[in-house]
This record gives sequence, C-alpha cells and structure tokens, in this order.
Amino acid sequence: MKKAGDPEGYSVSQLLGLGQQSARKSYYPELTARMAELEAERNRYKWLFENALHGIFQASLGGRLLAANPALAAMLGDADVAATLARCTSLEALFADAEGLDEVSRLLHRQGHLQGHTTWLAGCDGRRVPVALTLLRKPDRGGEILVEGFVADITERERARQELLALNARLEARVRERTQRLEQLNDDLAGEVAERRLIEEQLRAARDLAQEANRSKDRYLAAASHDLLQPLNAARLLVSTLRERALDDDASRLVDSIHLSLEGAEELLTDLLDIARLDQERIQPQRECFPLAQMLCGLVAEYAPRAQRKALRFRCVESRLYVDSDHRLLGRVLRNLLSNACRYTDAGSVLLGVRRRGDVVSIEVHDSGPGIPPDQLRAIFEEYHQLNAERARNRQGVGLGLAIVERICQRLGLAVSVTSTLGRGSSFAVQVPICRPAPAQAASSVAAQPDSPLTGRRMLVVDNDSRILMGMQALLEQWGMRCDTAHDFDEVLEQRLEAPDVLLVDLHLDAGETGDRLVEKLRRHWQRPHLPAVVITADRSEAWRRTLAECGIPLLHKPLRPGKLRAVLSQLIARQEQG
Repeated sequence: MKKAGDPEGYSVSQLLGLGQQSARKSYYPELTARMAELEAERNRYKWLFENALHGIFQASLGGRLLAANPALAAMLGDADVAATLARCTSLEALFADAEGLDEVSRLLHRQGHLQGHTTWLAGCDGRRVPVALTLLRKPDRGGEILVEGFVADITERERARQELLALNARLEARVRERTQRLEQLNDDLAGEVAERRLIEEQLRAARDLAQEANRSKDRYLAAASHDLLQPLNAARLLVSTLRERALDDDASRLVDSIHLSLEGAEELLTDLLDIARLDQERIQPQRECFPLAQMLCGLVAEYAPRAQRKALRFRCVESRLYVDSDHRLLGRVLRNLLSNACRYTDAGSVLLGVRRRGDVVSIEVHDSGPGIPPDQLRAIFEEYHQLNAERARNRQGVGLGLAIVERICQRLGLAVSVTSTLGRGSSFAVQVPICRPAPAQAASSVAAQPDSPLTGRRMLVVDNDSRILMGMQALLEQWGMRCDTAHDFDEVLEQRLEAPDVLLVDLHLDAGETGDRLVEKLRRHWQRPHLPAVVITADRSEAWRRTLAECGIPLLHKPLRPGKLRAVLSQLIARQEQG
C-alpha cells in the first residue's frame, strides 16, 4: 500500500483531493450542503441573539465590549446597539461602578462562571440599572479572556424590595410608637399590678390551704376506708360461711340479720367513697370492646343467689353482642340497678334483659316491686333520696346508688332511663354502643360458665390480716376447695406448699410488699408464668386499677361479695382448662 512519504506514494494534490478534476467535482454538492447548513444555523443563532428578551453581550474581560443585542441596548436606555457599543468602549464602562466589575472579575477567576449574580449596570442617562448577571468564560484567545453575558432586568424586583424596605421602616416606626404607648400603659398599670399581686398572693395562700385540706380529706378517706373495710371484709367472709351452713331457724335469722347489717355498712362506705371520687373526677373511663355475655354471666352468678334467698325468680337474657364501654364502670351501674331490684322487690321476679336497638344495645333491669310514683322518677337520681323513707324502719341504704348510676353514665356518655307502674314494678335501661370485635378477639372469646366447678381445686390466700385469712379459708372450704393460707412470701416457702390452681392475694402487704409483685414471685417460684391470680384490696385508686389491668390480674374490692368472688374464680379456672 502506498504511503505519503514514499517516493512513489501519493502526491500533495492527490492528498488534497485535487489529483483528478472528476474526483474534485464529486465533493462540491456535499460541501455546498454543509455550507448551507452552517449558514442556516448561523442565521438561527443570529435571530435568537437579536430577538432575545434578555440582554446578551460578549466582551473581553480586560478590554472592550465586543457585541451586544437590542434587548441589552433597550435595557440600558440606548437608541440601538451601536449606541451601546459606542458608549461602552470598555467593559468597565458597562458597569455602574468599578467595585461591581472587580467583584465580577474576582468571582469569575475563582469559579470560571457566574449565575444569577446581582449587580448594577450603567444606563445611558447616568441611571443605575439593577440586573441579574450570568457570565460564561470562553476559551482564551491570544491572551484575552472572553466572556459571554446574559442579563435580566430586575428593576421591578428592586423597586419591590425598596418598597418593602420602606414599608418595614414605617412598620418599625409604628411599632416604636405603639411600644411607647404600651410602656406608658405599663407604667400606669404598675400600681394595679402591685395591688393584684398582693391579692393573688392572698388567693394563692387560700388555695394552698384548700388543697391541703382536700389532700388531708383524701388521705383520711383512704386510710379510714382501708381500716374500716378490713374488719368488715373479715366479718362478711365469716357470715357468708355461716349462711351456707345448715343452721336452726333462730341462728339462721341472727346470721341473716348480721349479714344485712354488714351489707348495709359496706354499701354505705362504698357509695360514699365512689360519690366523692366521681365528684372529684378521679375515675377515668377505660373504653374497650368486650363481649356482653362475659359481664352478664358474672352478674347472674353474683345476684341470682341473692334473689333466691328472697324467693325471687331471677332470669337473664343471653346475648352474643360486643359493646364499647368501660367494663368495670358499666358493671358497677348494672350492679347498683340489680341491687336495688333485689332489695325493694319482696315477691315476684327480677329480670336482667338485653334488647338491640340499631347501633346500641339496651341493657335493662326489670322488677316486680312496688313501683315508683310518676312525680318521683327524676328525684330518685338525686343524692340521699329514698322513697317512703319517712320512718327509719323503711330506710334501706342512704340513697346514693342511683346518683352513682347517673354520674357514671354521664362519664361514659350513656343514656339511662326509667319507667314504672305503681304496684307492678319498675324498669331501668342503659343504652350502650355496639362494637365489632377484632377477628382474633372473636375467635378466642368463650362463653363464660355461670357455675364453674370449684370442688377439689386448691387455692392459696395471702393476706397480712389473720382474720381475713380465717374467714376466707372457711368460705372457700365451704365451697369444697382446698385452701392454704400465708401472711407473706417467706411463709409460703416455709410451708413448702405445692402450686395451687388459683392465687388470691391482698394488694398491700407488710414491709411494703404489693400483690402484683408477690404474684410474679410465686409464678417464678412454681415456674408457672400463667398461674391464675386475683388481687383483693380496699384501695380504690385509679392508678392501681390501671397497673393491675396492664398485668392482666383481676381486681376485687373489699368487702368481697362471695357471689362475685365465686364467679371470678370459676371463670379463671374455666379459662385455664380451655387454654
């Protein structure tokens, strides 16, 4: 193959395409097309340059202005581009001040380009034109630094900025004026403030005295309720044991009288404590979705024996509905209604009914008692109001049960109503919202058995009061259970007791021990983390109720109702067998 350096290689004319005329002519059409394209592209860029909305220029950074477009000339107030080029013989003349050019040169050398830099250009009539400048540095040509600039007029923006500054200045002046007026007012009010401060100090001292008195009352109620309910609980347990034994008529009447007296004292203390806590808003509802059947079964187990002792028929309508409410507070409402129904009905029946009414369920308590006069239907919800209680022998309780019912329903947002016919009985109804349980909750719910067998089950009772231990042991053994007792954890270890089926533990024990911690210790001791347990206490504080609920431990208040205790124990044992 021939090479250009070979003696016999291509000539220069051949390398340039001029070796043959025919070969040369073959390049003319392509060259002409390329030239036409270049010309069209040049014209397009020229049109864009001349018709651009923003100013465009080309200049030597250290020399003169080389080119400018009409938009730049109009922006600077020149008649045309020629006038701009004639006026701005150097790039320095384009800027309103030398400091502006120096700053642009410094930034351009450091960064290689500028974008959106605000500065001032010199107009034809000596005015300063605010602009946003973008500069691109071109490759050096013969030692010169060429730049291409794109200029946006920001006169309106600058005017708006100046107006904003002026507005701020006016606002500051008004603020100063208002401040001076307020300072004057503050000076005028200084005397009143001093006087009010003295009054506030007096009010604060009075408030502190009132709060201390209130705290003293709360401490007194808590201590008194605990000290009173402890022996009352022991007495109730012993009397309940006697009532379930076969006694002669005279002894049975005496035991029943003692039972009624203790029951009245218990209800009086409980009602007084509850009404005080409701008035102080210390009871906070904890709403949840739970099966109504669970509550109904517990109520039947608790109140059916009371009705039977008065030869009353007790019936309950079953329900598979779930309700959205506070389980404990709703249970207290229904217990108060059932307690009144059993107390004031001498013959006939008591019915615990359930009716669905759209999105709510009406839980109703019907009795065949003496009825309530129409003009007393509202008054029965007042505190200490009792029907036909002019003589002492007609009084039963202190008349707080329905007042508590109304207050709890108000806290829960539930409607309570009553209808009555003299001589035929009364009906109380509470409207509770229906809810849909979660699939897992619905699948795991099991209908509670009202009479779960307790015979042969082993129970461990831990309480620091020997009287309560004795009464509880007698009652549980009366039910056919095997009952061990202890005062604390050390005594359980000393007796080397085997694991029971259920634990029954007092909340406040000696040496600062609490029932929840003791249950945890016993579960670890017997290596049974799910050993059923119940905590009993005379402490009715909301904090302990929440704490035990988080631990999943049922809480029963002293004095214990045997029917309620039996229902809870039966449910725990049934749940343990099914789990």
